[in-house]
Amino acid sequence: MSHELPLYPDHKDTDDSSDGTNTKAVRLLQGYIWYPKAEDFNLDDHLPKRLEPSLHLLWDEIPPPFTFFDDGTLAATQHIFQFTALMMIDLNVDGERDHPAAVVPWLAETLTSKLEQTPSWVGWQVMEDLRDFG
Repeated sequence: MSHELPLYPDHKDTDDSSDGTNTKAVRLLQGYIWYPKAEDFNLDDHLPKRLEPSLHLLWDEIPPPFTFFDDGTLAATQHIFQFTALMMIDLNVDGERDHPAAVVPWLAETLTSKLEQTPSWVGWQVMEDLRDFG
């Protein structure tokens, strides 16, 4: 897969299928992003919601799943987001290019590069998660 793929930051500009009946969503990566509540930071300014027409990034703020981070920082002092990278698979098309596992290395590298460009007080973790949405 080429590393010179277009970014689609606006969902409205492209469409994956005409009716959605022949597609399924597959999780590729999941992770967490956190930053201090005192900081002015917007994820939309740092991560695209779409990479390629079939790759999507979703994120939601979640309540702290633990009391402290490993370094002793109180989780309650941070905004914590869970994110999911998913791929819409066309069930009518066979091929290695459309296989989710083939996309994961490129996607992980692309997301890691974008996350490394965030301010030093932004924490993040990315994990592979190849499961269908049920």
